[in-house]
Amino acid sequence: MIIAKTIDELYNAKQTLSGSIGFVPTMGALHHGHLSLIQQARKENENLIVSIFVNPTQFLEGEDLDAYPRKEVADKKICELSGVDILFMPDIGSMYESDELCIGAPAIRGYILEGEKRPGHFDGMLQVVMKLLNLSGATKAYFGKKDAQQLALIMQMVKNYFMDVEIVLCEIVRDDKGLALSSRNIYLDADEKQRALALSRSLKRATKLVMAGELNVEAIKKGMVNVLEDVDEIEYVAIVDREFNALKEVKIGNTIILVAAWVGKPRLIDNLWI
Repeated sequence: MIIAKTIDELYNAKQTLSGSIGFVPTMGALHHGHLSLIQQARKENENLIVSIFVNPTQFLEGEDLDAYPRKEVADKKICELSGVDILFMPDIGSMYESDELCIGAPAIRGYILEGEKRPGHFDGMLQVVMKLLNLSGATKAYFGKKDAQQLALIMQMVKNYFMDVEIVLCEIVRDDKGLALSSRNIYLDADEKQRALALSRSLKRATKLVMAGELNVEAIKKGMVNVLEDVDEIEYVAIVDREFNALKEVKIGNTIILVAAWVGKPRLIDNLWI
C-alpha cells in the first residue's frame, strides 16, 4: 500500500495503477461501516484508493472539528489489511488555498433538514468531495446511505457538473443492537448507547406501520415520535422522496424516512429507504 500525503505523491502513486479505480472518501476513525464500503470497492474494481481527511469547511462554528476522532495508526492498518492500493492522507494546506472558488449547495434541497440545522455544511462537503473525486480519478465512488441527504446532493453535483464517475450507494451498517455505526458513537457512554437505540426503533415502528398499510406521512411521523422519548432532543423526523421533496403519503420504492436527535454529547442521524 502506498501512502500519499501530498497531491504530487498521489499523482505519482496513480501512475502505478492500471484499470478501474474504486474510491472511498472518509474522515478517518474507520469502523465496520467504512470497512463495508472498502470491501465492496475492492471487489468491484481493479484498484482501490481510500482518502482520510477531516475536512474543516464542513464543520460549523462550535462543532467538533478539533475533537473529531482521529485514529491514524489503526486506520492505516485497516486499509493495508483490506487491500487498499493508495491511502491518500493530505493536510489542509494541500487541499485548500487562501482564496478559493466555492461550490454552493442547491438553494432548496441544500437548506432543508440537515442543511437547515447546519447552514453551510453542505457547501463545504460538496467542495471537498468534488476535489477528492477529481484527484482520485475514480471510476466508482462509494458512499453509505446513512448520510442520505449528503448522498443525494453528491449525486446531483455529479449530474450537474457532468462528472465522469459512478456514485455507488451502500447499505447502512449497524451494530448487533441496531445502532447505525458512526465515528461519533465513541462519544456515547453505556446509558447513552442504550437510549440511542430509540432512533432505529423509531424506524422499525415506521416499517411496521407501512407494512400494515399505513401510508399517511403525518401518522407515521407521530408513531415515530412516540418511540423517541428516550432521546434528549428530537431535531426532526421527516419523510421525503429520493429527491428530498416532502411527501404526504409514502411511495413504495421512492421514499426515505429520516430522523435526527441528540443523545448526550453527539447529534445522531439515521434513516430508512423504502
